Amino acid sequence: MNNSKCDISYKRRSPTRIIRCIYVVGFMDLFGVSMIIPLLSHHVKSLGASPTVAGIVGSTYGVLQLFSSTVVGGWSDVVGRRYSLLTCLLLSAFGYGLLGLSTSIALFVLARIPVGLFKHSLSICRALLSDLVSEKERPLVMGHFNAASSVGFILGPVVGGYLTEYEGGFYLSSFVCASIFILNAGLVWLLPWNETLNHCIDANANSNSKTNKSNNGLNKLAQQNSSDKNHIQHLSASADCRQSNQDWSCWATSLFQQVWRQLTSVWIQICMVASSDMWDVFLLRLLMALAIMLYYSNFSLAMEERFQLKPKVTGYLISYSSTLGALAGCLVGPVTHLYDNNISALLLHSTMLTCTLIFLYATAPNIWQVLLTSTFFAISTNIGRTCITDLELQRGAAHASGTLIGAGQSVTAVGRVLAPLLSGLAQEFSPCGPPSLGVVLALAAVGLLLVRTPKWDNKTKVKGH
Repeated sequence: MNNSKCDISYKRRSPTRIIRCIYVVGFMDLFGVSMIIPLLSHHVKSLGASPTVAGIVGSTYGVLQLFSSTVVGGWSDVVGRRYSLLTCLLLSAFGYGLLGLSTSIALFVLARIPVGLFKHSLSICRALLSDLVSEKERPLVMGHFNAASSVGFILGPVVGGYLTEYEGGFYLSSFVCASIFILNAGLVWLLPWNETLNHCIDANANSNSKTNKSNNGLNKLAQQNSSDKNHIQHLSASADCRQSNQDWSCWATSLFQQVWRQLTSVWIQICMVASSDMWDVFLLRLLMALAIMLYYSNFSLAMEERFQLKPKVTGYLISYSSTLGALAGCLVGPVTHLYDNNISALLLHSTMLTCTLIFLYATAPNIWQVLLTSTFFAISTNIGRTCITDLELQRGAAHASGTLIGAGQSVTAVGRVLAPLLSGLAQEFSPCGPPSLGVVLALAAVGLLLVRTPKWDNKTKVKGH
C-alpha cells in the first residue's frame, strides 16, 4: 500500500469518526459533572458539617487529583488509552453512584475518593487526540474538544438545578451523573479501535524516517495499540493459566507481574518528565492557573460589594462568559493558522491580553467595564489553555503525551489548593485584592515568557535542521 494513500484514508475515515466521538465523550463528561458541582457544598452542609469540616471535605478531591493526575496519565501511556479511559469512566461512575447513597459525611468522603483518583477521563481524551492528529492539527482539535466540553459545563447546572426541585434531588442528580458516565464508557467501548489503530500500524510499517518524524502522532497511537494488544494477550494468558492448571497461585503470580510491570513503566515515565527541562512550562501553567482562579474566586461577592449586583444577575454574567469561552474553542484553529502555528508567540500575546483584562476588571469603575473584560477574558483564557497544553506536548515530544498532560493537570491541581488560601488572604485587604494579586502573577508569567520564548524558538530551529 502506498504511504500517502494510507495516510489519506486514515485521516478521512477513522480519525474523523473517533475524534467526533471523543468530542461527545468530553461533552457528556462535563455535562454530568457540572450537574453535581454546584450542589456539593449544600449537600455536605445538610449532612451536618460545619464550615471548617465542609472546607476540609471539599479539598479532598483537589488533593487526590494532585497526586493521581500524573500517575493515571503515565498509566494510560503504559496500558493504552482504551483500557485506561474505560477504567476511569467506570470507577468515576461508581464514585458518583456512591455519592447518591451518601447519607453521612463519612460516606460522602468515601464517595469522593474514587472520583478524586480516577476522574481523569478528559486528560486521557486529550492525550488520545494528540496521538490521533498531527502537530499542526492539534490546536484546532484541542480547541474544538474544549468547546464541546464547555457546552456540557454550561448545560449541566441547568439540568441539575431542575432535578433538585424534586424530593431527594441531590441523590437523583448523582444517579443521573453516574448513568451518564456509564453511557460514556459504553460509547468508548463501541468505538472502532481495531480499525483505526491497525490502519495506523500499516501506515507506520511502510513509512520512512522522514515520514515517521512528520507523523509523530501516528507512531504514538501505534504504541498505544501495542499496549492495548499486549494487555489483552496478557489477560488471555492468565485465563489460559487458570483453565489449564486450575492453579490460583499461577493466576496471582501473573497478575502481580503485570501490575509490577505497569507500575515500573509509569514510574519511569514520571521520572523522565520530572528530570526534563520543562520547569518553565509547568511554572507558566501554575502562574496562569492561579491568576485565573483568583479572578473567579470572589467574583459573585465582589459584584455584590462593588456594584450591588444581585446573585441572579451575576449568574447571568457568569453564564454569558462561559458561553463565550465555549465559542472561543472554535476560534483556536483559525487564530493559530493566523500565527502560522507559532504557539509560543500566540501564548505570549494571549497571556498579555489576559493580564490586561484582569487589571481592567480589578480597577473597573462600573459594571459595563466588567462586562467588557468578561467578554474578552473568556476568549483569551480559552486560547491560552489550549496553547499551554500544546506547548507542553511540543517541548516534551520525547515523552509520552499521557504523562505530560497528567503532569500539567497536577500542576493545575496545585493551583486549586493554593488559590482559595491566597484569595482569602487578599480579601482581607479589599474585594479587589484577589484579582490584583492575579495581575501580579500574570505579569510574572509574561516576564517568564519574554525570557524563555527566544530559547524555545532556538531549540525548535535546531530540531528543524
